[in-house]
Amino acid sequence: MSSNQTKSKQQGTIKQWQDDKGFGFIETETGESVFFHVSDFKAQRRPTVGETVVFAVAQDNQGRAQAKQVQELAFVQKKMTQKNHQIRQRNQRKSQQAQFESGQKKRLLMGAAFYGILLLLAAMQKLPWLIVAWYVLIGVVTFFMYAKDKKAAQNNQWRTPESTLHLLSIAGGWVGAMVAQTYLRHKSQKAEFRMMYYLTVIINMAGLLFLLIKASEGGLQGLL
Repeated sequence: MSSNQTKSKQQGTIKQWQDDKGFGFIETETGESVFFHVSDFKAQRRPTVGETVVFAVAQDNQGRAQAKQVQELAFVQKKMTQKNHQIRQRNQRKSQQAQFESGQKKRLLMGAAFYGILLLLAAMQKLPWLIVAWYVLIGVVTFFMYAKDKKAAQNNQWRTPESTLHLLSIAGGWVGAMVAQTYLRHKSQKAEFRMMYYLTVIINMAGLLFLLIKASEGGLQGLL
């Protein structure tokens, strides 16, 4: 038999099966009886009467309806569940990636804005250029310390103590730490470490505010 046009999948129940001849009939949901051959049964076993199947309907060369691609309903449902799960995982990864990329831009802009403010304060002679240079230097050093620690973690080598990373952040390297956490995805998931990191930012900003107050009271010479 040769098939022409194949219709969309539908559900039915095997009502008759002649195992010695290798064919049977499926009753559709509308009550029609559709012929099928064992070669179109996709399970690794013989069909059984009463089981629910999913199939497509085609026509043979004489225009009679014939079931094609007959599959167990449980198998199809399992495959659909797996496919839906994969789709949800893929969508979740896309959403997480979009959030991550959005966070990258925000953190990069935050770091650039902070350095921009430092440059503006120095240009207005409210902060020594030496302090600006220090923030840039310690930020770069901190970033590379994070990169070194991540590489050590991947290679099971000696790690940089978290206390060292926090001290660098307190000293002014928190922008470098933020960029490293974002772009290197290092130390970005550990809640305890993140809380301590935010504390180091607060401490450093308090120290910077103190320097600004001293500068406004005694001038740049008082700081230098």
